[in-house]
Amino acid sequence: MKRISIVLLLLGTWLFHYDPQPAAAGSVSARNAILIEQDTGRVLYEKKAHDTERIASITKIMTAILAIESGKLNEQVKVSSNAAGTEGSSLYLKAGEKILLEDLVYGLMLRSGNDAAVAISEHVGGSLDGFVFLMNQKAEEIGMKNTHFANPHGLDDHENHYSTAYDMALLTRYAMNNETYREISGTKIHRAPNPNESWDRVWKNKNRLLTELYKYTTGGKTGYTKRAKRTLVTTAAKGDFELIAVTLNGPSDWNDHIYLYESGFAQYDVAQILAEGKIKGLKDSLYKGRVYLRNSFEYPLTAKEESLVRVEYKLLKPPEDPEKERIPEIVGKAVVYLDGQEIKSMPIYYKQDPVEKKSYLQFFKNIFTAVTGIRADD
Repeated sequence: MKRISIVLLLLGTWLFHYDPQPAAAGSVSARNAILIEQDTGRVLYEKKAHDTERIASITKIMTAILAIESGKLNEQVKVSSNAAGTEGSSLYLKAGEKILLEDLVYGLMLRSGNDAAVAISEHVGGSLDGFVFLMNQKAEEIGMKNTHFANPHGLDDHENHYSTAYDMALLTRYAMNNETYREISGTKIHRAPNPNESWDRVWKNKNRLLTELYKYTTGGKTGYTKRAKRTLVTTAAKGDFELIAVTLNGPSDWNDHIYLYESGFAQYDVAQILAEGKIKGLKDSLYKGRVYLRNSFEYPLTAKEESLVRVEYKLLKPPEDPEKERIPEIVGKAVVYLDGQEIKSMPIYYKQDPVEKKSYLQFFKNIFTAVTGIRADD
């Protein structure tokens, strides 16, 4: 997916032309769904995305990222009888065996091992309850306002275990900023040593979008319980255009995600609205050639939205005497509007004149002159 640059025609007005293919025909079977863009978090599609629902094993995205962030992936985990006896989908861990935490996370994400989830929680959180506390703490930190975790696996054993399609998209966006999570989530097959047998454990990812159905898929997590029905989180990318799709209670979730991705990639493209570096087109002599942005700003747009983007540069009033008044490092902000709504604000920096540093020789000359009254150059 190519990245487009918006061309400045008039100060504060940005226009460009792009003609995408129309979205593929279809619909979303899931009761709740959302499609967002990874970099900005912009919502491209939503359907009851803020309604709280049971989420089943997509819960394990939170379990995985907490395990990764613990810094303990190279530690050996001793599997408790409590973990080994967990019901539902399993890695068939045995009580007392030792297994690398990293391998447990692979088993958690690829094979959805509930026993792995409990083993991880006991090792990272000190106890299952301690880990659940960390899960809810992280949810609050990320901004998952309509989420509450009661276990690390998503089984229907608690009424107060729920989230929303939107919150799970927020969590996935956060997790995808971690390279280790990206690698694990996007792994199709993983081999792990088996201390109880002469052969290794081999785990194939249950995410069929990743393994066989959609070539642009980069990762995700499946889920199912009798009460939650089918839940699915996936990620996909074309070039540097990355999307996240979440469906809850989706009877045809594979098709839902393909439809969402194809529609998103067809209708949107990433436009560079602000470029890193000097801001051009300013008339004020003090600011001209001296003000700049430290970062660029890209945003997904449809063809219809292209003419609705506007940029305003709001700068401080220049001092009457720049020689006497110090010009601050930040002299304003660049504000981006889409159809009149602010979508981004970035600080504008002023490039100061370099301070002339006197040499050590000149420093000692000045001291000599001050003490003796004789100029050192005489």
